[in-house]
Amino acid sequence: MSEGTTATDTSRIEGADMKAENFLPDDYRPAEDEPFMNDRQVEYFRRKLSDWRVELLDDSRDTIEALQEGTRSIPDVADRASEETDRALELRTRDRQRKLVAKIDSAMRRIDEGEYGYCEVTGEPISLKRLDARPIATMSLEAQERHERREKVHRDD
Repeated sequence: MSEGTTATDTSRIEGADMKAENFLPDDYRPAEDEPFMNDRQVEYFRRKLSDWRVELLDDSRDTIEALQEGTRSIPDVADRASEETDRALELRTRDRQRKLVAKIDSAMRRIDEGEYGYCEVTGEPISLKRLDARPIATMSLEAQERHERREKVHRDD
């Protein structure tokens, strides 16, 4: 136990973890006919986001190790240019993934605050299909389409 943590706190935390593990079967998929963002759906999306985050961070660690090991002198100019291009592409990919991790963290905060699954523009529920396909979504499909149309109009100016 850490300083300031009582046995009761520890058992309550462990009990919450056990409860979360027990109430969500491995084959669970959110369904439209159940209450929106019930405990099972929230836990499903929390796990999905957490697993995705771990996968991205593992990939990032692998890339860093590969880049550190891959630093070498290549005498052929064409080969060196090719390797530099590959490294630049890998770094851009990792940068996108770093931004994705930030969005996952934001989605996890929304889960903790009870705001996950609701459109930040309309306040309406985001469809379960959309959340399952893109768990970091912050807008309903309709609101996202309106946003992209406005963005396109302003970009064309």
